[in-house]
Amino acid sequence: MAVYTDISDEELAALLARFDLGEALAFKGIAEGIENSNFLLETTAGRFILTVYERRVRAEELPYFLGLMGWLADQGFPSARPVADREGQVLQTLRGKPAAIAEFLPGLSARRPTVAQCRQAGEGLAWLHQAGAGYPGRRANDLGQAAWAGLFAGLGEAAEALKPGLSKVVAADLALLAAGWPGDLPAGTIHADFFPDNVFFREGRFAAAIDFYFACDDLLAYDLAVTLNAWCFESNGDFNVTAGKALIAGYESRRPLSDAERAALPVLAHGAAMRFFLTRLADWGRTPEGALVRPKDPLEYERKLAVHRAGLSILADRP
Repeated sequence: MAVYTDISDEELAALLARFDLGEALAFKGIAEGIENSNFLLETTAGRFILTVYERRVRAEELPYFLGLMGWLADQGFPSARPVADREGQVLQTLRGKPAAIAEFLPGLSARRPTVAQCRQAGEGLAWLHQAGAGYPGRRANDLGQAAWAGLFAGLGEAAEALKPGLSKVVAADLALLAAGWPGDLPAGTIHADFFPDNVFFREGRFAAAIDFYFACDDLLAYDLAVTLNAWCFESNGDFNVTAGKALIAGYESRRPLSDAERAALPVLAHGAAMRFFLTRLADWGRTPEGALVRPKDPLEYERKLAVHRAGLSILADRP
């Protein structure tokens, strides 16, 4: 989330004229994230989020993402349901860019997740996986393991600029991951970006998940590995074992892992750290001037790669 595209009062009024949402009462940009322009919209009918899609999100994939959000809401999962206009259309156009309005979900994200919140996040992720089962849309993970070597091919100099010798280390990691990546684990619809800022809590409980624009079909345990990386590391780069165990326990309270999934968690977590290191490295210095956002530091995930490189066998242990 960020603001790259400004919307005038006249443009907003023209958009709302297509909907049965009443008149605008308040409208402001949300200065978080790096992918799209997001606005909090309050009308006489309620509160909503208006998103203008930028950068990585391809217009032809938006029906998949928006359809998934609606599907999950239909299954009872707390996902922001996209709002259709009077003609039944969800996808709109603003400033020549695709846009959509979705329901506003109340709640707060965790800036510094507690162990209890990690457990709740794990349970919420398993709930998402269960609710997503049967979704008819399909989307390959274009940022999955098969894409990492090609993505890094143009980033060697950027890695060296961050830390001398890093390019060689990352290349060795990529070879190791390619050789050991599992391919026979349970798969389905995953969120693929289940970070603390994409999860809401209310009264200490998991309340909602947002930002499904990396969702795809992939290994369910890989999604858990992404979440472990996002929630269970301290600011100094140490892995919080207690938080990690709590997150996995929360997940298994709804969907127990198979022995093969549990055994694969260390390599999956290593790979998940690689995915976010590479995309952060690609974004570094490439965020449009004037955007209300700073690119995220790739060195945060370089430190996580070092932890996984040394081995996190605790992830494979049964409690």
